[in-house]
Amino acid sequence: MTVELLVQQFYTDVRTVERLSENTAKTYSESVLLFLRWLSEEKIKLSSITVKNLVYYLVWRKTNGCDERTVAKDISALRLFGSFLKRKNYWQENFALPLDRPKAGRSLPRVLSVEQVDAFLNAIDLSKPLGVRDRALFELIYSCGLRISEAAGLKIQNLHLNERVLVVSGKGGKERMVPFGEAAKIRLEAYLTEVRPSLVGTRVIDEVFVNYQGKPLSRKGIWKNFQVYETKSGINAKVHTLRHSFATHLLAGGMDLRSVQELLGHSDLATTTIYTHVENSQLRETHKKFFPGHKNEDREV
Repeated sequence: MTVELLVQQFYTDVRTVERLSENTAKTYSESVLLFLRWLSEEKIKLSSITVKNLVYYLVWRKTNGCDERTVAKDISALRLFGSFLKRKNYWQENFALPLDRPKAGRSLPRVLSVEQVDAFLNAIDLSKPLGVRDRALFELIYSCGLRISEAAGLKIQNLHLNERVLVVSGKGGKERMVPFGEAAKIRLEAYLTEVRPSLVGTRVIDEVFVNYQGKPLSRKGIWKNFQVYETKSGINAKVHTLRHSFATHLLAGGMDLRSVQELLGHSDLATTTIYTHVENSQLRETHKKFFPGHKNEDREV
């Protein structure tokens, strides 16, 4: 059996048996493919694998520049791959189970100020049809805190302009209802009435956002367009930074943590709490900026 065929079988298995999302299954399949190619280069047979071989592979990954998060992802992929191989009788046992995931340091997400978000959005050229589309797209991502995959997969039937609400299909296929602001509504109306019909023509396309050919706009396409406006605006960010900024701005405005969790689609409240640390960090930096004489003073009152 070829490496590619084995990886394809693994992908199908984790989608149907483990019921992982498409994006996670693809990520894990890529990790497994790298591992199998390493085995080939090292002339190690898959049937004769030991835990020591797996450890050597992870050390090789680490020494080639992979951070702890990537190594942790590789370990998760290898554990699932081992489970798959055991079920298919390629392995007598799952040799990847003893591997321990490294505890990756949790860095605070990058967040833009409201002014920076405005500067980024204002860098989009509205005189061009695709600029009208991109303004609506990124305005909506920020207004709803969408993941890039959620924006790309948003369906016309799940967009309710008059109510200013959309239904999002998030991780694991979980749906949530998210409201959006008046600014996003205005931009969406302009795109849907002035631009999208000419791009789509007579075809029936379910996705809200389409490319210049009238086909669904891909995650990669969104990412590439974002980079263009990032350069124009001088704002250093990623598409996901708009989601981080959305959450942080809501908390700074007084919204409770549980509501922000619901809007973001986090299954665990602990995931949402990182934004409280971002907010506190920003407050401290602002205080240091305007009150430099009080940076390190502990005063009794």
